[in-house]
Amino acid sequence: MSQQFVFSGMGSVAMHTATHNNAEFSHITPIYATSTFVFDTAEQGMERFASKDKENIYSRWGNPTFKVAEETIAALEAFNIFNPDGSPLQLKALLHASGQAAMSTLFLGLLKQGDAVLSHYSLYGGTYEIMHKVLADAGITTIIVDMRNPPEVATAIAAHPNIKLVHIETPANPTIQCVDIEAITQIAKQHQLLVSVDNTFASPYLQQPFQYPVDFVFHSTTKFLNGHGSAIGGVLIGRDIELMKTKLWKWHALLGGNANPFDAYLLIQGIKTLEIRMQRHCENAMQVALYLQQHPAIEQVHYTGLTTHPDYEIAKKQMRHPGSMLSFELKGGIEAGKKFINQLQMCVRAVSLGTVDTLVSHPASMTHMSVPKEERLKFGITDGLIRMSVGIENIADIMADLQQALA
Repeated sequence: MSQQFVFSGMGSVAMHTATHNNAEFSHITPIYATSTFVFDTAEQGMERFASKDKENIYSRWGNPTFKVAEETIAALEAFNIFNPDGSPLQLKALLHASGQAAMSTLFLGLLKQGDAVLSHYSLYGGTYEIMHKVLADAGITTIIVDMRNPPEVATAIAAHPNIKLVHIETPANPTIQCVDIEAITQIAKQHQLLVSVDNTFASPYLQQPFQYPVDFVFHSTTKFLNGHGSAIGGVLIGRDIELMKTKLWKWHALLGGNANPFDAYLLIQGIKTLEIRMQRHCENAMQVALYLQQHPAIEQVHYTGLTTHPDYEIAKKQMRHPGSMLSFELKGGIEAGKKFINQLQMCVRAVSLGTVDTLVSHPASMTHMSVPKEERLKFGITDGLIRMSVGIENIADIMADLQQALA
């Protein structure tokens, strides 16, 4: 395919970004199931080791199947974004074995003893634990504020000169709180701080943080990018390509959080249908949220597509659609929640999210059970909160299951 061809939509980007590089004229990206790669000559081996790309040496360092996934995700995050000089934005992605591995590269590769990271109240439980256990043991402080209040962010940065990184998770897990990426990044850049954004809940289809001057975007590729719950993975994407190829690549390789070729292959196949899946996810979620909002058994629905959500305007500004993630509270608290979950017949009782089927979980006892209760409650993660990842099933069937479970 000519490199001059300009894609007009994300669906094409997802399918055709890197497929032209396939070996032996394969239509589908091959699975390069090899631990190491051969050199034709000593000189060739030396050249590969000297290169910053570290390709075709050893699969902990890189693999052709990984490369296709990395190039595709980077292209999706950069789609239709341009540099101040008018040139297309170029990004570098590093594929990892899991979201936690990508998060480890991000934090440990950028922060050192005595540094601090600033983040938001509502975070994924695994992120919270890395910050308060792994980083804390390494002498790195975590400062938590309500990032939906930009003056509070400015105050925290002024009070803690050791802050080196501002980490944003939006929409947040599981409260669906949204942080104004533009406003927080503007404050951070006034102090020359790095900014990272966890874009897992939105996917590049719904939100592209690099349209603002953020430095890094993170995904658990296990979720919407894969879309089928068939493989674990994570990715770190960076604006500073030199930094990504050197210091952060080195941390990635030394920590050993590399992906594997089969999971990378499954990710590539999943990404191809990202656009059309997300469209159906979003259509279904809006209908579910509207239904739950008017149901007499529901106390409150957290969905940024509802005008009653406090972050409705922020989500509308930076997201193409509110997405497929929502959470809600039943009248009757935890007991009503358990009864509801047990009554489900089609929707699936499972953690994780972003799969083609509808998943329902109870954060307080599942994904966030390791977070101290007083912290959970402060974050808005109550004992009665139910998280729902709305799938792409026929909406009539999702509604029917909810109706009978809530009856």
